[in-house]
Amino acid sequence: MADERKRYLQIQRELGGNEVILSAPWAAERRKGGKAEGETQRRNDATTQRGGFADQPSALPPDRPSALPTAGPPDRPSAWQKGAPPIPTEPGLVVRAPDRGLMDPAPAWDTLDQVVHTIASCRKCFLCEGRTHTVPGEGDPRARLMFVGEGPGQTEDQTGRPFVGRAGELLTQIIEAIGLRREAVYIANAVKCRPPQNRKPLPDELAACWPYLERQIELIGPKVLVALGATAAEALLQARRSLAELRGRVHSYRGVPLVVTYHPAALLRNPNWKKPTWDDVRIARQLLDR
Repeated sequence: MADERKRYLQIQRELGGNEVILSAPWAAERRKGGKAEGETQRRNDATTQRGGFADQPSALPPDRPSALPTAGPPDRPSAWQKGAPPIPTEPGLVVRAPDRGLMDPAPAWDTLDQVVHTIASCRKCFLCEGRTHTVPGEGDPRARLMFVGEGPGQTEDQTGRPFVGRAGELLTQIIEAIGLRREAVYIANAVKCRPPQNRKPLPDELAACWPYLERQIELIGPKVLVALGATAAEALLQARRSLAELRGRVHSYRGVPLVVTYHPAALLRNPNWKKPTWDDVRIARQLLDR
């Protein structure tokens, strides 16, 4: 319990939280810790100043449920709510469901397993030539929160799982910091095969994979979508805009609120983007609770 509490405090500081509210059991344990607890806290502060998890990301074992609380006592907000920005009121982009005719039928897959099976044998674009594994996505098939990234990297191509490299470990920490478990959300990408040298997917590659992502969203039916990076936002919103234009607003994808933020890989390159990302994710979390 103590180790997980320390880890949670460190994540909060790294993502921009200035204060952390402890629930009653945690507060009691901290009082019992006395001087040793204070010394541990100072060591954690020193780690944060040197770069913390941004330089040495770590994650809870995948088979171990997160110990982070989903809510605090009834009279106190959860830790992630402290200093969270309000939900933006400026209108965002709106993507409506297409009017399908006989010449443009909806995708025929009835289950996520059928989508995964089709992706595994897909050869609709050049990306299939260099892949080790397809990376269809993973998570709760009835997830209320769904993250969409750009495409698989080297580790994802080797394992067939999305966001399991350094950027994935950071994403897992962010999910935990808003009181959720990675297993409780769904994580997918705009393209299902790794682009060479992790380059940005080309328009024809995004178009080839689009029916898979479209149907995944339909079958999962999330309450909130989060686009990780400009490429994912472009695919979902069908518009080419900069992140500066897309952030700070709540868009609508076929009636589902959509928040745009930085890709976790960008945070590894520029830690200054962690705080705005933390704000974006907390906006998505508030939408989830509405």
